[in-house]
Amino acid sequence: MQRIALTEDLSFSRIIHGMWRLAEWEMSPQERLTFIEQCIELGITTFDHADIYGGYTCEGLFGEALRLKPSLRDQIEIVTKTGIKLTGSFNPGQTLNHYDTTKAHIISQIERSLNELGIDQIDTLLIHRPDPLMDPDEVAEAFITLQQSGKVRTFGVSNHVPSTQQLLQSRLPFQLVTNQLELSPMQLKHFEDGSVDLCHEKRMPLMAWSPLAGGQLFSADNYAPLREKLEEIRVRHDASGIDSIVYAWLLKHPVNIMPIIGSGKIERVRTGVDALEIELSREEWFEILKASRGRDVD
Repeated sequence: MQRIALTEDLSFSRIIHGMWRLAEWEMSPQERLTFIEQCIELGITTFDHADIYGGYTCEGLFGEALRLKPSLRDQIEIVTKTGIKLTGSFNPGQTLNHYDTTKAHIISQIERSLNELGIDQIDTLLIHRPDPLMDPDEVAEAFITLQQSGKVRTFGVSNHVPSTQQLLQSRLPFQLVTNQLELSPMQLKHFEDGSVDLCHEKRMPLMAWSPLAGGQLFSADNYAPLREKLEEIRVRHDASGIDSIVYAWLLKHPVNIMPIIGSGKIERVRTGVDALEIELSREEWFEILKASRGRDVD
């Protein structure tokens, strides 16, 4: 498995596994552990979390599996996110979902994440979404505190546009290491709004969430022309699935995109890993772009 360097002493597997739907897979702790080990065997060592996933349960479910084999911690990298507060039993008295990037909230949530995951240090912490009320100095204070205490190694952002990424970076004494964006042939916005370009300028690898549009690629009527083109290219390359072609399309970009696979089926994970063996031509990359946009380049 190819690895992408984020710092001199931290790298991620080129394919990342996402734990957003872990609570929906209804796996036992042993089944979760087996699944994690199968991912590692495929070369996937980086696992993406967020404090809110599964109604604040997914980190705990992952941690429950890790506790069955603590030695696995040394073989993996753990990413998590914070900054969103959801209503429900976890936040009694809260009446609406909102963002919270205060120092107190960031630090308290990281303490919780560490406890739920059963680990001593998070490899990379991301601010989940841009907060209109973000005080970048306060976020920087939280990051510095967490780094100095050894509880978080590196920091980044998620779903941030250039202006919010640059604002936070301006207050930090160290570099943000990644931005996690929704990127796919079905979601081209960040290729066009400068977000990808800024990361390219900063030599910052990108994490791509929902590369298959949450599974809609396989069924939504509006993606039918794209599916036809992906199938045509799949046949050319004798690939295992059109999802392999989508992952290969992301991998082709020189900014070093790390696609996040969100499936609980190891066969689907293998299909994603197969993309590493597919080398799309430049023309094929633009064939997919045209099928998505419905028009040629200008």
